[in-house]
Amino acid sequence: MLKATIDQDLKAAMLSGDKALVEVLRNLKSAILYKEVADNLREEGLDDNAVIAVFKKEQKNRKDAIAIYEQAGDQARTDQETYQLEIIERYLPAEASESEVDAAVAQALENLAIDSPEQKDMGRIIGEVKSINPRADGALIASCVKKVIDK
Repeated sequence: MLKATIDQDLKAAMLSGDKALVEVLRNLKSAILYKEVADNLREEGLDDNAVIAVFKKEQKNRKDAIAIYEQAGDQARTDQETYQLEIIERYLPAEASESEVDAAVAQALENLAIDSPEQKDMGRIIGEVKSINPRADGALIASCVKKVIDK
């Protein structure tokens, strides 16, 4: 389980004295705990797909922060956020390819019984695709769904 892997890696980082890695892993552990409490799942914990969703959110936050710090010319913070992003990405599975997302969109349309998708269905379809393939990038999902809608 991904959460257990983070715990093990945190212990190893603490023993090795890698303060930067310890900080990143503690932040990830905290994000998981926050999500568990928010979803009232503290006792049973999150499954790996939910943990991946938390990590994807953290990944997006780091990418946004990097863009802001680069624009502001703050190289030290840009480097720090880039390091954190690299650590987060170690725990994320490889993202789904466009063909995998296209297949998930087709499956979602079948699951939702939508024969001719319209713009108003986009949110439901995207939500279904995310549940079918949690490795898929949100922007890629939106692009693939838009292709189907525009046909």
